[in-house]
Amino acid sequence: MQDLGIKVLFMGENFKRLLEGLWVTVSISLLAVVLSIILGIFFGMIMTMKNQVIRVVSKIYLEFIRIMPQLVLLFLVYFGLTKSFGINLSGEVSAVIVFTMWGTAEMGDLVRGALISIPRHQYESGAALGLDKKQIYRYIIIPQTLRRLIPLAINLTTRMIKTTSLIVLIGVVEVLKVAQQIIEANRYTVPDSALWIYATIFFLYFLICWPISLLAKKLEKVWEN
Repeated sequence: MQDLGIKVLFMGENFKRLLEGLWVTVSISLLAVVLSIILGIFFGMIMTMKNQVIRVVSKIYLEFIRIMPQLVLLFLVYFGLTKSFGINLSGEVSAVIVFTMWGTAEMGDLVRGALISIPRHQYESGAALGLDKKQIYRYIIIPQTLRRLIPLAINLTTRMIKTTSLIVLIGVVEVLKVAQQIIEANRYTVPDSALWIYATIFFLYFLICWPISLLAKKLEKVWEN
């Protein structure tokens, strides 16, 4: 029986379908990550502005996104917008919107934290050297900010890749949906196929996320010295 269970992975195009489903998950994640980094940088800079109204609004957005579960946001965008406003959104587009919203909030807070962590004397030292404001940011502030930010941004990437598994609940045919289809199709002939298929998905996620986590840890160690 155990032999039959593992063989289900290689029946027909089952394994190929799993990889294609994984690519859907990864492509949605990477697109959301890229958009989150771009928008998050601007959001983080906005959060450091002295304008009290802007700071309050950005804080409310950050807390709203953090408190609201990603699954609820997915349902709000995919089902809520469609029914309330007649907007026709695919599951993939809805997923990119939701995870970009989440990633922008998280990335913005990371950028804000990195910016305010730069000691005030760094600005003063740059001014004492005769640098103008743009030069201070270009040669002093931005390089130090990136050193603090990149490892954290990489960790955020792994979190987004793992969390996008939720998109199966809005009908996106990604790796978990494909797994369910394979298990359902073989529930009588290979009743223990679920063990092997979900174990395979576990290792596929591991192979993607583990190198990214190692890269983040390596960069942290290098830049701490």
